[in-house]
Amino acid sequence: MNFKKTVIPAMLSLGLMSALVGCGSNGGNEASPTSSPSPSVSSSASSSPTNASEGLKGKLEIQYFVGGYGDTWWKETISEFEKMNPDLEVVQHAGPKINEQMKTRWIEGNPPDVVYIDGDGTFTEKLLVQNEQLMDITDWIATAKNSDGEPIKDQLIGQPRSYDGVNYAIPLVFGVFGTWYDKALFQKNGWEVPKDWAGFLELNQKAMDAGIIPYIHQGQYPSYIIRGLLNSGFVTENNGDPAILKDINALKEGVFKSAPVMGMLSKLTEMNGKGYINKAALALNHTDSQNQWLQHKAIFIPCGLWLENEMKKTMPEGFDYGFIPSVTQAQGGKFVAVPYTNEIGIAKEAKNVDAAKAFLQFVFTKKAAIRWAETTGALMNLKVDLESTQASGAVKSAMSYLNSDNTIVASVDNEMDPTVAKAMDDATAALLGEKITKEEWADRMEKAAAAARK
Repeated sequence: MNFKKTVIPAMLSLGLMSALVGCGSNGGNEASPTSSPSPSVSSSASSSPTNASEGLKGKLEIQYFVGGYGDTWWKETISEFEKMNPDLEVVQHAGPKINEQMKTRWIEGNPPDVVYIDGDGTFTEKLLVQNEQLMDITDWIATAKNSDGEPIKDQLIGQPRSYDGVNYAIPLVFGVFGTWYDKALFQKNGWEVPKDWAGFLELNQKAMDAGIIPYIHQGQYPSYIIRGLLNSGFVTENNGDPAILKDINALKEGVFKSAPVMGMLSKLTEMNGKGYINKAALALNHTDSQNQWLQHKAIFIPCGLWLENEMKKTMPEGFDYGFIPSVTQAQGGKFVAVPYTNEIGIAKEAKNVDAAKAFLQFVFTKKAAIRWAETTGALMNLKVDLESTQASGAVKSAMSYLNSDNTIVASVDNEMDPTVAKAMDDATAALLGEKITKEEWADRMEKAAAAARK
């Protein structure tokens, strides 16, 4: 998932994480958690980092959520780490419901040593920090070097989030939301990839003329369209200034009735009013809507960078993933990329701190970052050149946008209050269902924000 290009503060993009059954989340996987060493690393894992710390002993427990990114990278990386540390027993706790399954252990003060923070909105970095469940790594990360001898902080795209000057976790995934399309379909029909709002609307109409309702979204989870369309639109309507997102997440009084927000809502209602948005999408979950898009029942869909990996089992032959970070900019305007991150940290009550730190040093290397891109179709939070790698064309395209001077890369330092994020999900679904107006959407959001501020 980002993803922040030109060193930016780590962030979680606007929208409720619980609604986001993606960002790595799959929601459809029902694999049971794993609690045993992983299988042997594949031959392609030669790209994994080497030079792990020596002399590690005891047990190292690692918890990681398995969703759209899959678990191939984790199994390969952990297996290689074990090979470098034969006296260390690594126990993996993994699966699509692992956060819920490990909840009791966190409550009882018996957490695993290392935790990858992803999945539902009840398990976030902010909440773990508020509950004093993550270790203060401020001094350590300031000087820590990865297993290749490089200072970790110097290699990061997005820096660790600061809580009053204290760091508790490191962004591992750097993703970006945007609009997806099929390059092969566009080439077949002679369609040009839209560079601005006018071009986007024009192409929507061409699809309508061809009998295709052009835009579909993951209706049961409104955060997809919020993060994939609205957020970048708020920025373009704010003359390209990402500060509007900070104001929104900070619940600044009046922000939901501001000109940038109302301007983007006008664009959304324009799309909806012209019939460009599939109204049946409101009843669809993420995989159903994404499958319909793969079957060309729509030409556009919003999503994060995990989309290609998540849908690889149902991708039709000849389908060629294309990605655009934003479509709402005016003619000649810059693209806007709104990133998201997912963090990895060490539990405050970790029992094997040395091994936990060594594992993080092992993970944050260029080789591991390349392998992440190759196995997940997404970006790891490390500066790396992907052009000569086996990473997908879509993820290379995303990185090219992020590295372009023609792209504004937003950063959001704070997570939105969960109750307000839920209110935004509900209000956006109601707006798309034409049950409320954009003015009523704004009224709902201002009311929710006022309650949260109290």
